[in-house]
Amino acid sequence: MPLFYHELLPKKPLSKPLQLSNDLCIMWMSRLLARAEQVGKLGEVPVTAVVLDSFGRCIGHGSNKREEEKNPLGHAELIAVRQAAWLKEDWRFNECTLIVTLEPCPMCAGALVQARMGQVIFGASDKKRGAFGGTLNLGIHSSAHHKMTIKGGIMQLEAQKVLENWFKQQRQLSV
Repeated sequence: MPLFYHELLPKKPLSKPLQLSNDLCIMWMSRLLARAEQVGKLGEVPVTAVVLDSFGRCIGHGSNKREEEKNPLGHAELIAVRQAAWLKEDWRFNECTLIVTLEPCPMCAGALVQARMGQVIFGASDKKRGAFGGTLNLGIHSSAHHKMTIKGGIMQLEAQKVLENWFKQQRQLSV
């Protein structure tokens, strides 16, 4: 029986991410939003993410843990990518897809570019801090050394609602 994820993969690495149908995108985003609501109840900004391999299997998942771990790097995307890198025993993600409930910030977008993530799919756009189209687009910036597919707006209204409700509740608690 294989001990590591990479032992299950074909010997020749795949170079392109899985093309997810809209139904699969909605299925994953629904799961992520349900998890985000749980994370919000723990006092974290309700953002969750998964990394899928080229077969559509989840190889990494994360949720914001900045408050819990007192760590400014505790973003859902970074946690999911770190877990997937450990499982893959590789830092290159050309064949992988990251799905996240909120458009990645510049820190996370930069990490995804450096990790050569093949595809990024997100729910809510972030007009204040989004780095894949919200305020800037690091995915197409001249410094990006590879091409990645970026798809935003999957269940956008639902994703925005989760965030808006959480921030509204936090404001009420602080009064």
